[in-house]
Amino acid sequence: MIANAMDFLIRSFAGFFILALLARFYMLALKAPFKNPLGQFIMALTNWMVLPTRRVLPAVRQYDSATFVVAWGWACSMYVLLLWLSPWPFAFGALQSVVAIALTGLLELLKMSLYLLFAAVIGQALLSWVAPYSPMMPLFNTLTTPFLRPLRRVIPPVGHVDITPMVLGIVIVVLNIFVAGGQQALLNGIPLPTLN
Repeated sequence: MIANAMDFLIRSFAGFFILALLARFYMLALKAPFKNPLGQFIMALTNWMVLPTRRVLPAVRQYDSATFVVAWGWACSMYVLLLWLSPWPFAFGALQSVVAIALTGLLELLKMSLYLLFAAVIGQALLSWVAPYSPMMPLFNTLTTPFLRPLRRVIPPVGHVDITPMVLGIVIVVLNIFVAGGQQALLNGIPLPTLN
């Protein structure tokens, strides 16, 4: 029971910062507007981690490598903690363990990125119906357009209703199933310590 509570707290705490860092990363990469409540909140929440790291890791083109690496660090640390608290002993020092945790962290970033995209699609769809002139609409449009535009080329509106957000949502859910399976396979491959 305590182990389940700790698992939930670690995933929630780390996941919150991973999502915030990834939102910052994608907003910068896609040149999304930060002059909205969400953008200002994300900058204020993540500056203390990103700005010092940026002195060591400069941006690569429009990609803020410091933000990405910090998010990856949070993801890897989360899995190290979760494995450390599990009832099974793991050989953390083994090369296979390090590689598995690093790859699992990258898959976590992919999974969280898909969650972010899903939230942006839902937010855009809801606001387009209830508040199309909301200050959040330019942000959602910037984040979702690169993914919806290719779908709109091949999927016509149905009765003047754009169904591409629903199609993208289904694709995201299916992709996340595969990502979660990949994470589990990597974690299952982490070796146990050998007894001498």
